[in-house]
This record gives sequence, structure tokens and C-alpha cells, in this order.
Amino acid sequence: MRILRFLIGVLGNAAGLLLFLAPVITFKRIIRSRSTEQFSGIPYVMALLNCLVFTWYGLPFVSRNNLLVSTVSGIGGVIEFTYIVIFLIYAPKKERTKIIGLFAFIMTVFLVIASVSLLALHGNTRKLFCGIAAALFSTIMFASPLSVMRMVIKTKSVEYMPFFLSLFAFLSGVSWLTFGLLSGDPVIIVPNGFGTGLGIAQLILYAIYCKNKSHTENTIKDDFTEMDLGMIDQAKKPDSSHL
Repeated sequence: MRILRFLIGVLGNAAGLLLFLAPVITFKRIIRSRSTEQFSGIPYVMALLNCLVFTWYGLPFVSRNNLLVSTVSGIGGVIEFTYIVIFLIYAPKKERTKIIGLFAFIMTVFLVIASVSLLALHGNTRKLFCGIAAALFSTIMFASPLSVMRMVIKTKSVEYMPFFLSLFAFLSGVSWLTFGLLSGDPVIIVPNGFGTGLGIAQLILYAIYCKNKSHTENTIKDDFTEMDLGMIDQAKKPDSSHL
């Protein structure tokens, strides 16, 4: 059972790493266009908080036999921080201010969790406190794409919901859910069970609307076309003042 658990943990690390790297395509687009367009920076900030808390939770003095959790979460934290920096460079002023405020808030939250657990709590109480915090913020992270899913349903376009991000979110959720079930650890089971369900929902939305990926862009083009045709038609009408 321990060997199987370890192997699933390694698989979870691989899936988690792919999940963290999936937005690279999005950020290449942001850098190329020098604009964050309609992409949201909130999921990356919440992902950073999740990585920080799970890195802390997986350390030996907090919970035993969860070093694999710390490994992938630590790497993920560095990657997510890089995304946030790039997002801040190209985001408009209003969005940049919002993301900086949220970033300051999540760092304060993490420092409070780490300080309280290290200085005031010990043994199982420390593990329970950090575990509840990790499960809570992980659930919030998995829920952060809900606004994007709402946009997909509203616009009938998956342009701002990258496929690989949804796919790897699902694979990572399944891997860590299995790891949690083998470990009997509810801190890992609960958020990853929720994340697996949300990943399935995103993939279903992608299957429904993938053919409409350029729906928003085409709609805008159609609007401009209608305006141009209207101007041409107006130009063709005789001026009543000369009649």
C-alpha cells in the first residue's frame, strides 16, 4: 500500500507540475500582445496561496509522510509567483491595483497561519489547524475559475478558458484525490474531490463550446461590419436639402 501511495504521489506531482505549467501558453499570448486582455489574475494569486499553505502543511514538523505534497507545492509557488509578476506588468492600472491588494492579503493570511501554527500550536493540533486552512484555501483556489466558466456560458466561447489548464486541473485533482484516499487524509480528499468535479465541469463546457472559440471575436467583427454597411447605405441616400 505504501508503494502504491508513493507512486500515486509521484503521478500527482507530475500532474500538478503540468497544471502549473499549463498557463505558459496564456502568458506567452499576454507578453506578445502586451495586454492581459480579458484574462483574470485572481486564479494565480489564489493558486499561490494554496501552494504556500500546502508546502507548509507537507513539512515534517507539521504532518508526517507528506513530503511529496511540499515538493510539488513549493515548485508550484515559484511558478505562480512568476505568473503574477508578468500579469502585473501588463495589466491595466485598475486590475493591477486589485491584484496587488489581493496578493498582499494572501501573504498576510499565510504569515498568520505559519506564525500561529509554529508558535502557539503543537503536534496534532498544529496539523489539524494547518490542514483545515489548506483544505479551505485549496477549495477556494479550485472555485476561482467559476467566474471564467460563467463567462464561457455567457459568451458561448472558450477563448479565455484554456483547454490544457482544464485538463491538467482534472488530472491533478484525480491523482491527489486518490493519494488522499490511500492516505486517509481528509485535508487532501475534500479539496481535490471538489477540484475533480470542477475539472469535469470545465471539460464538459469545453466540449460544448469549443467550436465557438472565436465567437466573441466574430461577434465584434460582425458589429463593425454592420456599422460599415450602415454608413455606406447612409452615404448612398440622397441629401434631402438638395431636393
